[in-house]
Amino acid sequence: MVIVTRIRREVLTLPAAELGPDNPLPPLRPLEEIHHVDERDREDLPRDMARQLGWEPLRSLLPVRVRDGYGRARTPRELDALVIENDRLRATVLPGLGGRVASLVHLPTGRELLHRTPVFQPANLALNGAWYAGGIEWNIGATGHTTLSCAPLHAARVPAPDGGEMLRLWEWERLRDLPFQVDLWLPDGSDFLYAGVRVRNPHEHPVPLYWWSNTAVPEDRRIVVPAEEAWEFGPERRLHRVPVPAHGARHPYPADWFYDIQDGRRRWIAALDAEGHGLVQTSTDELRGRKQFVWGSGPGGRRWQEWLGGPGTGGYREIQAGLARTQLEHVRLDAESEVSWLEAYGPLSAAPQDTEDRLELALPRAEFDAAHAAWKPYADTEPGELLATGSGWGALEVLRADWKLPGTPFAEPTLTEEQAPWRELLRTGTLPEPRRVRPPGPTLVAPHWRDMLETAPATPHTEYHLGVAQWHAGDRAQAVRSWERALPLAPSLWPLLRCLAVADQEYGQHERAAERYADAFDDLCRELPHCLKGVGGTPTDDGEAWTAACAALGREAVEALLRVRRAADARAVWEALLPATRERGRFRLLEAELLLAEGRRTAARAVFDAGFEVADLREGSEVIGRLWARLGDEPLPARYDFRMRPQGL
Repeated sequence: MVIVTRIRREVLTLPAAELGPDNPLPPLRPLEEIHHVDERDREDLPRDMARQLGWEPLRSLLPVRVRDGYGRARTPRELDALVIENDRLRATVLPGLGGRVASLVHLPTGRELLHRTPVFQPANLALNGAWYAGGIEWNIGATGHTTLSCAPLHAARVPAPDGGEMLRLWEWERLRDLPFQVDLWLPDGSDFLYAGVRVRNPHEHPVPLYWWSNTAVPEDRRIVVPAEEAWEFGPERRLHRVPVPAHGARHPYPADWFYDIQDGRRRWIAALDAEGHGLVQTSTDELRGRKQFVWGSGPGGRRWQEWLGGPGTGGYREIQAGLARTQLEHVRLDAESEVSWLEAYGPLSAAPQDTEDRLELALPRAEFDAAHAAWKPYADTEPGELLATGSGWGALEVLRADWKLPGTPFAEPTLTEEQAPWRELLRTGTLPEPRRVRPPGPTLVAPHWRDMLETAPATPHTEYHLGVAQWHAGDRAQAVRSWERALPLAPSLWPLLRCLAVADQEYGQHERAAERYADAFDDLCRELPHCLKGVGGTPTDDGEAWTAACAALGREAVEALLRVRRAADARAVWEALLPATRERGRFRLLEAELLLAEGRRTAARAVFDAGFEVADLREGSEVIGRLWARLGDEPLPARYDFRMRPQGL
């Protein structure tokens, strides 16, 4: 048969910021979730929606780490890309950055169908931090952008149902412990990129499932969808039913509209320009929800888009498709079951009132449903040539449970140094002590790993990880006992003291927390000169991790000390930070807060006047504006205006 899809490697060169190291401190604090619906508002929602809003919301990032080591300095960087092409479309995929479809070009017209960001600039919008704008992204895990936004996925060639090739992307999603895959292919002569998605639950218990496919399109597009009403979630953070917003209506602040598409209607959403040209996304009925997101026309929304794409970059909005009606819900994936669906992305030219008819002509619903049925047997086909490698966490889970997952091999050769101690725990029942003093590695917190830690020899290293797993399980008192037991014999005190300080804060013991933070930072500083430089002054392999640990712990220590008005001790921590750390925008903001606590208002204002950029400013955070308001009555300068809500909300 004719080979209908060509897949090739390519290098995409962009001005790009380095991702930097992950934060080595375990994320023990609850998630700061802005997408929350008050219990009182749920009374007016459909019963199934209200139930799914309250079912198993994510409360912790563990076992995933925060990615906050990136900056704002961009230099030309080569990104590995995989290109899928037929004679109608060319899709560019970034397997090392979440499998993002960065570009989708309609070859006969030369039109780019997506909003394509001209830079790679991470920002703090993913659940675990680093995220970047543009293209089509695959979001799995929990409400928000996936923790895999800037992570590598496995990728390989796989036979397609029509005799050509598919590009398979797959990984192990660690928040919910679920393997998933996305199969991308272009049938011969087709104007549509097909995406076959499957998520499996290999466990003997049901798991909450979240999936949204997000597509960035130019801001000036008109959004067309087969619905008359929508569920709006705006700056007041309430979910309520409204008429579908009119095209061209101005919204000063970011807003989400989850469209109420009636049962039996075909699932699709389109983004068309003034001439009626643009992109349409459709799917089989399993992918129920459709959504539009806008940043809004206000200064905060404009600043966010410039922040993500660079000065002069055109604005964008997102059209999205998900398993539930809203992104605030999680659906049930039963034990030892799976769910799959087919999506399609392609060009469409139509007047708004004719969009559905034109879609039916371009891609008949019956033909598309048949393509889904034809793809499903191929979802189990074992991959051929490997094109990219993801993480080793899936291989560790498969090794532990001996799961059979046809089509998505998580092979032992993908195991790395991160998984090595856990593989040893699995093999011998003992978590090995590190060969040298270094920041602790990631902790596995699922019940089966926690059980293994509880029966392993109680070394300080094991007690540290056991405490993190117990904390994640909600057994805070036992976690504190585990950390306290480890202190007398631990070669490094600071990881344990930091965990105990977080526990103190959660219990409202802020004075004791500040004291423990100060002790933890002092202990880290005693280790740091030795660890940053090896014998003869040669940098150690762990130098980057130690620098990240110093920055993360120092920041938390300064904040804890300022909270209890110990400005002099906070200043001592600040002065002990590495000079390069103190120059980072997050720490310049912290310096302004410290100066203000010392009564040096003019010096604090000078920090703002000199300028800084907080690379990891969290979506929805108002920390800059609140600190500026303490300095005087002047309006917040535009460069610092990231406000997503009106004042007073």
